[in-house]
Amino acid sequence: MQEYEKKLQSFLQEHNVPAEHLSFNQSCHSVAEAARAAGAAPEDLVKNVCLIDGEGHLIVAIVKGEDRVSTKRVGQALGIDPPRTATPEEILEKTGYPCGGVPSFGFAASFLIDPKVLEKEFVLTGGGSERSLVRLAPQQLPVLNQGLVVRIRK
Repeated sequence: MQEYEKKLQSFLQEHNVPAEHLSFNQSCHSVAEAARAAGAAPEDLVKNVCLIDGEGHLIVAIVKGEDRVSTKRVGQALGIDPPRTATPEEILEKTGYPCGGVPSFGFAASFLIDPKVLEKEFVLTGGGSERSLVRLAPQQLPVLNQGLVVRIRK
């Protein structure tokens, strides 16, 4: 198991998060790959889109797998100019996890959660590496990441 997966599993245990960590022998980097690996529908997954504001702060926009993030709406929600997409290097540096494995919680950022995410009974989010996912009730997300629930999808 990768160091990133171990780090996330430690977070889940230390915070008594009612979640299941799933590891696979195939990539979960894209929504399609993750859905295939987990035997789930794309709408069961959430994407954690990492963005950077004008001052270099990390913003994580959480949307359902089939949705896209509106940087304009993210900017409006936070009262800032629309942020830019983070680079893979920035993602690893600021989250502590590689691009394609970023979870929806467990690191410092401004988290925004699209309300459609909370409609599901459970969701699958990044599991710390490109070959893992975490399955949990989406209602846990605002508790775990102190995220703002606001429409950010296109």
